[in-house]
Amino acid sequence: MTTTLHAIRVGLRRGGTELMLSLKSTQDLSFYILMALIALGYLYLRRDTIVEGTDLSFPTLAMPSLLGSLMVFGLVMGPAGQLAMDREDGTLLRAKAVPGGILGYVMGQIVTMSGSLVPMLLIVLLPGAFLFDDLMPSGGAGWIRLLWVMLLGIVAILPIGIIIGSLVPSLQKVNTWGLFPMMILAGISGIFYPIQALWGWLQGVAQAFPMYWMGLGMRSAFLPDEAASLELQESWQTGQMITVLSIWAILGLVLAPILLRRMARRQSGSSVGAAREQAAQWVR
Repeated sequence: MTTTLHAIRVGLRRGGTELMLSLKSTQDLSFYILMALIALGYLYLRRDTIVEGTDLSFPTLAMPSLLGSLMVFGLVMGPAGQLAMDREDGTLLRAKAVPGGILGYVMGQIVTMSGSLVPMLLIVLLPGAFLFDDLMPSGGAGWIRLLWVMLLGIVAILPIGIIIGSLVPSLQKVNTWGLFPMMILAGISGIFYPIQALWGWLQGVAQAFPMYWMGLGMRSAFLPDEAASLELQESWQTGQMITVLSIWAILGLVLAPILLRRMARRQSGSSVGAAREQAAQWVR
């Protein structure tokens, strides 16, 4: 128990340190700002488009969905890429050599990846609040809903990134295993256009994954109640959203530690050296 608590404390401290370094990094801040500018630019270009059947503008309706998709991308690709990188440079091997090191490593990643969402979301949300009308009309209740949707989403989605990072054979394969499937899901999850425009079986596929429900949850927090009429079943489907995200959370929390421990057992000095050699050949 003492070793576990110590590992958790060390992991939280390490995660906080890495998060602060990330926030001070010009490269990381440039990434956040670039993502925000792309999202806001796309929405601003559509600012005069009114969604049929409502008096809401397209940016007002789409911005919550974009925020949800940014969360999903960050929580999947961040841990997957970092875990693959740490495996290749020996960081995970060093963590394995310390009692409770893997647990501390995971706690640090949770803090770093969850915290890194804040600047990206704020950079989109704060200007959007001034550029677009009718966001968060329910006031405090909407912010409370936003908070628990985000917390549930983090628990449901972040383990997926750890699972991908545990399974992917090399850092160069992260995009193939993670980014491309995420882009496909973004295309069918109602982020950029109503999901009702898709075939029924594609709607079913989208609803099996967290991205659709994160977008729906964010819309339910940001938009007026009457906007629910634009959704499937003409409601926010709060109970179903909680159920689907909870199922993903349970599956992820069960599978992620198993796969991470299996990957850590396979780590050795020779495997790290082979990974570095392979990465060097890729660069050449």
